[in-house]
Amino acid sequence: MLRCLAAIALTPVMLTAQVPAITMATAPADGSAEAEVVAVATAALTAITAGDWTRLTDLMVPESQIHVSVQRDGTWAHRMRTREAERGNTGARPLIERGWDPIVRVAGGMAIAWVPYDIYVDGKWSHCGVDLFTMMRIGSEWKLVGLAYTVEQPPACRPHPNGAPPGTTGTPGAP
Repeated sequence: MLRCLAAIALTPVMLTAQVPAITMATAPADGSAEAEVVAVATAALTAITAGDWTRLTDLMVPESQIHVSVQRDGTWAHRMRTREAERGNTGARPLIERGWDPIVRVAGGMAIAWVPYDIYVDGKWSHCGVDLFTMMRIGSEWKLVGLAYTVEQPPACRPHPNGAPPGTTGTPGAP
């Protein structure tokens, strides 16, 4: 998901207008901590889709880590990358990652956003899963202290409820 990113054929401005990073059935109240947390998660997904590693890692504290859990042939595997390794990412494959209906929990200066997502690479269905953004309030800002995500196929996860993004191909769950 995060390591195979680059700018896609659409400009980030056009992409943002056509494919929102996170869609929600009910938005949190403006100015609430929940809304601020969703804004950081949205900014992260927007940066990922744009292939902008600097912008993504600017949302993180220096000690942040990114963890991925991937299931292949019935076996789960784990990989981890540091913020600095991610910052140096030079992935060159066009990507669209979309999240929806985040579950947000805030306790004082700590928060999580659990965001189902799907992803298209090179304009084709790739996979779906859950992004888990863990944040801490540092001064007046929410910063990512960790990002974990799963890489799965339906029925273990579901594709975006709005269907495939414009201009993409592939059937969710098909190889």
